[in-house]
Amino acid sequence: MPLDFDSARLPNPHITGEHEAWRTQLRRFIDTEIMPHADAWDEAGHVPAELWPKAAAVGLLGLGYPEAYGGTQEGIDSWHSWIAQEELARIGAGGIPASLMVHGIGLPPVLNWGSEAMKQAVAPAVLAGQKHIALGITEPGGGSDVASLATTAVRDGDHYVVNGSKTYITGGMRANWVSTAVRTGGPGARGISMLLIPTDAEGFSRTPLARKQGWWASDTATLYFDNVRVPAEQLIGGENQGFLVIMTNFNGERMGMAAGMEALARVCLEEAVTWAQQRRTFGKRLADHQVIRHKIAQMKQKINATQAYIRICFEAIEAGNPNPGDIALLKVQASETLEFCAREAMQILGGIGFMRGSRVERIYREVRVNAIGGGSEEIMRDLAARQYGV
Repeated sequence: MPLDFDSARLPNPHITGEHEAWRTQLRRFIDTEIMPHADAWDEAGHVPAELWPKAAAVGLLGLGYPEAYGGTQEGIDSWHSWIAQEELARIGAGGIPASLMVHGIGLPPVLNWGSEAMKQAVAPAVLAGQKHIALGITEPGGGSDVASLATTAVRDGDHYVVNGSKTYITGGMRANWVSTAVRTGGPGARGISMLLIPTDAEGFSRTPLARKQGWWASDTATLYFDNVRVPAEQLIGGENQGFLVIMTNFNGERMGMAAGMEALARVCLEEAVTWAQQRRTFGKRLADHQVIRHKIAQMKQKINATQAYIRICFEAIEAGNPNPGDIALLKVQASETLEFCAREAMQILGGIGFMRGSRVERIYREVRVNAIGGGSEEIMRDLAARQYGV
């Protein structure tokens, strides 16, 4: 059996025929509606608006969300989500799924902590691909240190008045709402709240961040709040309880990123193997050189270990007992695996891998955003050590 994206996947006893049917359906959609356009969209720095309703129609946007708001939750488990991350990674242009699926970090705070009126106003339109929501946490003065955020929301009667800014916000230019972390109390984590802020509010503005190393197709923005008045009923969760909302959101984000990074590493493996079997140097295939075979074997070794780790963490989630420390270190494991495989694939492809338009070239540029986004490797290690009581 040739070593490719699918054959490099370890057996998983949790995967049923229903899961494989979901993979087939999703792959058909991606191969038809996204893959032929991925390079052009990446170069243009833009994903067309019509992709969202199409993704909603195939069941991608609503996967795992309550039926009451237009999602599909009955019978959906972690393995469906893992498959979705894998298939989106096959595109090899990370900015496309980053923009398409950003509601995966923007919407859960609303559904898990918001009022019923808030859920009804936001979720159906987002899951139908008609409107968009983003998550606003990172600020110009701080990234992973969420507890030190400086954007303020001061209570004024039945409104909060918001001042400050957010940056590196995926989906920020397209968003109709932003689930926004604000400071309503004193310093530290205990003074943070979450507000759902509509982007048509007076005093709200945004600028695009288009000159990026990777994720060119991603809609990334800096957001500005200048005395933005937000009704108090737009509070997500309790006042000064926002840090809990943020932390419960991170496990899902990190699991999704880890699954995606492992699959991106498999894309690199597939591309490297295909080229090594075709390219001839010194009178024989690249794959016949021992040094190249060892590179491929080591890529597979690291991919195997990461897949096994992902499965263990998803099993814990399915059992209702996720370990934040293990999940944090899984994200590190996945980003290190991706970085290694992207480098080795570039070495094997040589000059052709250096040229724009290939999946490996795009993935190589996107290693750092994966290693930093959702919590940097350094922050993840420290978080894990504290979770383990060190």
